[in-house]
Amino acid sequence: MAVTQTLRSGAWRVVELLTTPVVPADYLDVVAPLRNAGVLRARIEAVRPETRDAVTLVLRPGRGFRPHEPGQYVRIGVDVDGVRLWRAYSVTSAPGRLSVTVNAVRDGAVSSYLVRQARRGMLVNLDQPAGDFTLPATRPGKILFVTAGSGITPVMGILRSLLPELDDVVLVHSAREREAVVFGDELRALAAAGRIRLVERHTGTDGRIGPAELAALVPDLAERPTWACGPNEMLDDLGAHFAAAGIAQNLHVERFRPKVIATGDGGKVTFGRTGTVVDAGGSTPLLEAGEAAGVLMPSGCRMGICFSCVLPMTEGAVRDLRDGSITTAVEGDNVLVQTCVSAAAGNCHLDH
Repeated sequence: MAVTQTLRSGAWRVVELLTTPVVPADYLDVVAPLRNAGVLRARIEAVRPETRDAVTLVLRPGRGFRPHEPGQYVRIGVDVDGVRLWRAYSVTSAPGRLSVTVNAVRDGAVSSYLVRQARRGMLVNLDQPAGDFTLPATRPGKILFVTAGSGITPVMGILRSLLPELDDVVLVHSAREREAVVFGDELRALAAAGRIRLVERHTGTDGRIGPAELAALVPDLAERPTWACGPNEMLDDLGAHFAAAGIAQNLHVERFRPKVIATGDGGKVTFGRTGTVVDAGGSTPLLEAGEAAGVLMPSGCRMGICFSCVLPMTEGAVRDLRDGSITTAVEGDNVLVQTCVSAAAGNCHLDH
């Protein structure tokens, strides 16, 4: 057995020498796209309808994915009409598994694409878990969640993970109608079992809950650390109310922001760590643009196979020179791009 393993190992090293700089492991990435820890992807294992406009995607992440904390989100990148778009979705599963729940929104390119077209076996791009919409290690004795629409998703991840550790939970949730309440049956079952107190508001008929009504519904509001997620107007009103009551420190919010960025042909490439800024044409690989400006760039095969040149883009847009697809990032993102086959499609910032 040891001799056989030695022979296989030796044969593999010979093949690597013959194929350098593109080694056999690079070709494996084509047939096994989840194996490369440098370029994180996930395979959709299941698509589960939640409402007519929402689905849960069960994901199998590739190597290198770090476990999330309940309440965090992951960014998912998909190609829509030749443009790679990234959106943040809260993790709705307990740690050890990975699922996100996507609610289609009007003019939402990514959410509509995933809700209508996501299928089992599809590959998506993935980023590491992030976000601080999480509970402290010492769990509050009383806790309040205020959510609306898809704002329930991070809270569902928290409830599925940490509810046994929480003694007194109030959840105030709003949706346009009963049928639009994502996880409605599960939340109502938790309430019926006495595990949470659920206040469910259908805004299409009853209107939305303002801060004054919230204080009436939750008389001990000042005693409850509050986690809120939903539309900006709701969060702004809550922030003003908590500040006026002198309990602003009790409010923790999660906001979902759109990602919109202008694209073009070429632009200024900023290398954040060195402070170098270079004008790059729309047909010049970022790798070559950086090297020409004296930036020491990681590289390997220079043909888009080995992923040795991958760097994080924190803002901007790039075009894949092989197929013309565009990848974008806004401030706060950390999107990995292959610099040897990507060119500026507008101004872009690299963390390098």
